Amino acid sequence: MHGYPHNLGTVGDPNATPSPTVAAMLEKEAKRITAVRLVYLLAAMSLLAIAYVQSEINPLALLHDSGNMSTYLASYFPPDFTYWRTYLVDTLITISMGVWGTLLAAIVAVPLSVLASDNVSPVWIVQPTRRIMDAMRAINEIVFALVFVSAVGLGPFAGVLALFIHTAGILGKLFSEAVEAIDPGPVEGIRATGSSKIQEIIFGILPQVMPLWTSFTLYRFESNVRSASVLGIVGAGGIGVSLYQSFNAFEYSQVCAILIILVAATTLIDTFSAKLRNWLI
Repeated sequence: MHGYPHNLGTVGDPNATPSPTVAAMLEKEAKRITAVRLVYLLAAMSLLAIAYVQSEINPLALLHDSGNMSTYLASYFPPDFTYWRTYLVDTLITISMGVWGTLLAAIVAVPLSVLASDNVSPVWIVQPTRRIMDAMRAINEIVFALVFVSAVGLGPFAGVLALFIHTAGILGKLFSEAVEAIDPGPVEGIRATGSSKIQEIIFGILPQVMPLWTSFTLYRFESNVRSASVLGIVGAGGIGVSLYQSFNAFEYSQVCAILIILVAATTLIDTFSAKLRNWLI
């Protein structure tokens, strides 16, 4: 017959010997299902089951208490924008906290990422740097805010410092992964000219990682604005102060107004970040 390959064996004949092409395909498929992978699959399923129990997940509780949720959510409407000027000023403070927390973190994350990259620094520098960044990421911004409120007092400066420390650990990790994934060719070419280590980083590494670093930084800025919105709960300034006070006073219509302003601000930031990312990259 014309138009059909002759190296796939006889179709429909169970006793036929498969061709080398089919045999190779079957062997490749067979290697995907191994005893080790089955053990990993069972281990993953066991972990999910344990996490399900430990988390006390109960979907039926949502249905059982749906009436209470409806009554509670109804108290949020209509939103009360009586103090919208105050909310707007607090939102601008929150955005400012996100800007400076992210900017300081990005500046510090650059040297941290270089020190934490296997392909740039020796292991005796890489491992301690990574452990420091682990600690910075592991502690939540609210905990850092509590520490800095006791150090510098109430206000947005404590929030900036909290965002700065936590975000530096996150960006340092992301930046280092980008450095470790670079093409070594340009770096080796620069090294062959007798350039210093600093020159290798500036001219061989930075041009390759800057697009990713920019994208990571802009995304963390969006996240930091959201995080900054709750730091006011512990006295670190921003819209979180008004949000916390409204919750405590059971003024849920005011809470709704604050949340609407936050959503609108986040949408604007997301749109601006996307345009800036496209322009820079």
